[in-house]
Amino acid sequence: MTQQRPIVLITGVGRQISIGTEIARQLATDGWDIAFANHSPERGFVDEFTLELHELGAKTLASDTDLADPLAPETLMQAVTDQLGPVRALVASHAQSIDSSIHDTSIESFDRHFAINTRANWLLIKAFAQQYSSAPGLGRIVALTSDHTTHNLPYGASKGALDRIVIAAAGELGHRGITANLINPGPIDTGWISPELGEALSSETALGRLGTQRDAANLVSFLLSERGGWINGQLLHSNGGFHLPV
Repeated sequence: MTQQRPIVLITGVGRQISIGTEIARQLATDGWDIAFANHSPERGFVDEFTLELHELGAKTLASDTDLADPLAPETLMQAVTDQLGPVRALVASHAQSIDSSIHDTSIESFDRHFAINTRANWLLIKAFAQQYSSAPGLGRIVALTSDHTTHNLPYGASKGALDRIVIAAAGELGHRGITANLINPGPIDTGWISPELGEALSSETALGRLGTQRDAANLVSFLLSERGGWINGQLLHSNGGFHLPV
């Protein structure tokens, strides 16, 4: 009898070069079935990536979901459980990010950042916990966060609020055997870093290089494994020693 693969829902998987995509790829290799969500993905990405995940042995479900809609998180979680089964892990890798400062951030932009980066994650965590039915000790929540705030005010503020929500989940859901952690991956080039900026940022890491999507995926892989089950309520700075004296 073939052992059933556990199911993970990963948000922010809508293009080839992204942290969420690499996490999905790694977890499929690890033996997970993959539900992945995105909003307005790259043309052709969903079909191509679905085929890739199938070749890694994973069953999949792709969803184009606008997480600014307050009804979307629960609807998404229900669709995954209906079509794949109960979700054992949630990886929140999506983000709204538009550079703006104290003086030029609009109310609309501020509210949208908090709707997507903060409220949606609270509602996803809530929906995940309500449907969780795996054995105690196997449930996992991992969210990607950031400490970039200066001239990126709504993004940084909404990520800071996300941090508190995930820490709350670690305490409130621990009795269910669900762990909740955050990863701050530092600067990772997903297409936004120019060669000049990349050189400058690399010089600020103790290891002298930028982080990669694979670096983040490796840590998520460990946290979702049974070996990672004792780590809970942590904000892990997986950033190669960014801003350490070198």
